[in-house]
Amino acid sequence: MDSLSAALLGGATPEEIERHELPDSYLAAHLRAEDAGMFDGVADKDVRKSLRVGQVPMPEIAPDEVVVAVMASSINYNTVWSAMFEPLPTFNFLKKFAREGGFATRHDQPYQVIGSDAAGVVVKTGAGVRRWRAGDHVVVSCVQVDDQEPATHNDGMLGAGQRAWGFETNFGGLAHYAVVRASQLLDKPAHLTWEEAASTNLTAVTSYRMLVSDKGARIKQGDIVLIWGATGGLGSFAVQMVKNAGGIPIGVVGSDRKAELLRKLGCDVVIDRREIGIGDDAPTPEETLERGKRLGRAIRAAVGEDPHVVFDYVGRATFGISVFVVRRGGTVITCGSSTGYQHSYDNRYLWMNLKRILGSHAANLQEQWECNRLFRLGLLTPVLSAVHPLTDVGEAARSVQLNAHVGKVGVLCMAPEEGLGVTDPELRARIGAQRLNPLRELPGGAAA
Repeated sequence: MDSLSAALLGGATPEEIERHELPDSYLAAHLRAEDAGMFDGVADKDVRKSLRVGQVPMPEIAPDEVVVAVMASSINYNTVWSAMFEPLPTFNFLKKFAREGGFATRHDQPYQVIGSDAAGVVVKTGAGVRRWRAGDHVVVSCVQVDDQEPATHNDGMLGAGQRAWGFETNFGGLAHYAVVRASQLLDKPAHLTWEEAASTNLTAVTSYRMLVSDKGARIKQGDIVLIWGATGGLGSFAVQMVKNAGGIPIGVVGSDRKAELLRKLGCDVVIDRREIGIGDDAPTPEETLERGKRLGRAIRAAVGEDPHVVFDYVGRATFGISVFVVRRGGTVITCGSSTGYQHSYDNRYLWMNLKRILGSHAANLQEQWECNRLFRLGLLTPVLSAVHPLTDVGEAARSVQLNAHVGKVGVLCMAPEEGLGVTDPELRARIGAQRLNPLRELPGGAAA
């Protein structure tokens, strides 16, 4: 263990942290460029084979950057994409970024430290950083933007220089240290543990922009919202946001276990996609129509109306059904395609019924701040279901790759154990540990 890590885990003050030098190298989950073709022609692209955990060099930091000692991180589906080298190796992104010159050239390495979530402690700040200092407890945004690009000042997600940190950049969050821009930082909710806080940002803010923001569906009281994959990271937060807005969430899941967990999240209507005959395959036009009719009948039987909004990140297997089943004038909003990017739908149901398809990606900093505020107030709660050590990151990512998980899968990085990082125990006690962990078994065997 390097001296800075030892000082942090020993409870060092901000002044003591500032006196320590950064280590020359640090432990990180990373990919190697030399492995990019390892899955060519392989049916099962097992991410445990490509994810490595070992020492990587500490990079120089730019004036607008900080180094965060990462106490915990989490697995997102972009980690799976990176480790599968699909739809293309992310080393291509790093080379493109490096062509900008200057500090961007650091990102083009024969390795990539991945991970787009982190909670931890600021340990070093660049000369141009004003709002953060060593010792601050933070969560890290998944988005890096170019603040010198005009479009960024309209909406950070519209700027051409916007990148997914730890996916389209190097030095991500599945590591003991991470290099981030100061504009990626938000205050960590004080009542959450490191692993809880690290499991919220990417998926929650993505759901927030999709459903609540004026850039998304702008759900309101009474809206019926159909949520595919409702026990996944995105879907679990979507259920909470629809409930908070006074809407009616309808969750779609694929197993009895996930249906039970979804009811624990407070979802009003739970539909098992097996009963509708929906799998991960690309349905034919006839199958899409038949499955959409069956799903529509199930929704109307439960709530009496068609959905105002469909929340779809599943993609090819569901998208045509989403377009069919949403009501006249309704909105299908999408942020991903876990079953395939090539979507097929009958355009007649779109144009003749005045429906909308809306694309969404991550969230700008203001949206992230608003979403983080809901966590700080206890109005949103984490959906952590499992926690792995950094050395076991391959198994953590494999569970997400196989859709064997629910909610979010956390990873302890520098934190030596779960349960650390809480600085507002009073709020935590008022909310209750069980409410903060609806998808987990609490210590002692009590059900969360």
